[in-house]
Amino acid sequence: MSEYVAEHVQDGPGVRTPNGVLRGALKDGVASFLGIPYAQAPVGALRFRAPEPAEPWEGIREATAFGATAPKRPYAPPLDALLPDPEVAGDHCLNLNVWTPWPAAGPGDGGRAVMVWIHGGSLIHGSSAVPVYDGTAFARDGVVLVSVNYRLGIEGFGVFPDAPANLGLRDQIAALTWVRENIAAFGGDPDRVTVFGESAGAISIAALLASPLAKGLFRRAVIQSGAPSARSIDVARRTTEAIAARLKVPATAEAFAGVDPERLLAAQTAVTGKGNPVLSGHAFHIVVDGDVLPDHPGDLLADGASADVELLMGTNTDEYRLWFVPGGHTERVGSLAQRFLLRKGRISPRVAKVYREGRPQEKPGEVLGVLAADKLLRIPQNMLADYRLAGRTAATYLYEFGWPLPVLGLRACHALELGFVFDTLDLPETRALTGPDAPRALATAMHAAWVAFAKTGDPGWRPWDPARPVMTFGPGVPSLVEAPREAERRAWEI
Repeated sequence: MSEYVAEHVQDGPGVRTPNGVLRGALKDGVASFLGIPYAQAPVGALRFRAPEPAEPWEGIREATAFGATAPKRPYAPPLDALLPDPEVAGDHCLNLNVWTPWPAAGPGDGGRAVMVWIHGGSLIHGSSAVPVYDGTAFARDGVVLVSVNYRLGIEGFGVFPDAPANLGLRDQIAALTWVRENIAAFGGDPDRVTVFGESAGAISIAALLASPLAKGLFRRAVIQSGAPSARSIDVARRTTEAIAARLKVPATAEAFAGVDPERLLAAQTAVTGKGNPVLSGHAFHIVVDGDVLPDHPGDLLADGASADVELLMGTNTDEYRLWFVPGGHTERVGSLAQRFLLRKGRISPRVAKVYREGRPQEKPGEVLGVLAADKLLRIPQNMLADYRLAGRTAATYLYEFGWPLPVLGLRACHALELGFVFDTLDLPETRALTGPDAPRALATAMHAAWVAFAKTGDPGWRPWDPARPVMTFGPGVPSLVEAPREAERRAWEI
């Protein structure tokens, strides 16, 4: 574990870690240290291999700019305009960032609560350099904020016979190990780490909660718009094989390692570009590999994995609209197509009937979207909360984000809550999705709940109990609602 050393190094804040001295930037009482390597660059002999610890450096390392992002392509139009996804060139993509109050807490202070952000992006997009994820507001409010890059797409979640699976998840575990060993040097308490993430980042966290390799690396977790999910190696391998067929190479890590990265990205995009999280298609998945994940994370969590970890999780009211509205699916999907897609998604006619009857004015595409989002997100979260309640685990808290975006027809869609959680509504990159008039009071309330949870384990409302309380962050004052949409939830149980 790193020794606490926080000082000024020439013209900036400095921190000494076991690998060397870092010089960051200081603004308004918050020090930022960007692009810190937590593992070696995954290139050459380390490509398609488990992460290796970062090597030490001599002298003072500048930590004032974001490090390289994992190989990826931008979101396809029109999502590219709503979800800015910057690219930073370079091979050393296994890096992280730290924002901390300055002066940093000393050893006698016991250290501040730490939050570690794992970004989303369907395991093919995103990075810690996305402006919406700026950690300044968390540090302003007394939390040490860490954001992490990890390998994406075929480099991070390809399935090969001659390489470890779940490399991106192994990267996240390596980053959390770095936090455990180094965060005290930045004024953080390694025994008060909260890991939080959204979408694919939230699915990753559900896997981390279930993984024996991540045990003891965090005390609390936040799952935003995600749920326990994994595929068998045989199923997940199909995406790798489809990319191999397009490249005309064997579906092995050895063969893929010889492919130019740009050509590999082009093939990956061609294979996965027509899918989306609701309507499926070729995609990358976390897999049950017998090592990082001995079994499906939902089963492991139901059996008591991470029973001592306090958990906050929730969804957005209109998750599906981020994928359905820009693509026109809400208008194009008729009754016949709805029935076909429900059968494809293995949603029973009985469940669909309950949703249709409860939404008589909604178009078939709207009903399909709600059903699919509930199956993927809300219902698994409710089930996990019930399992944890029955198992007498640490407290579980649920929320719903329901502020309806008044433009673009997106309402309370997937990813809309991010600017509220990070309290970054003033950034132009956040406004690309939220618009200019998002309610600041709601951001203040939601951000404060996340800070309180990281510091105390209590976000400010009643934990899950037989009455099924859910804190709703919507128009007006946040309110606790018991058993929302109970008839639809119960339809899945009958």
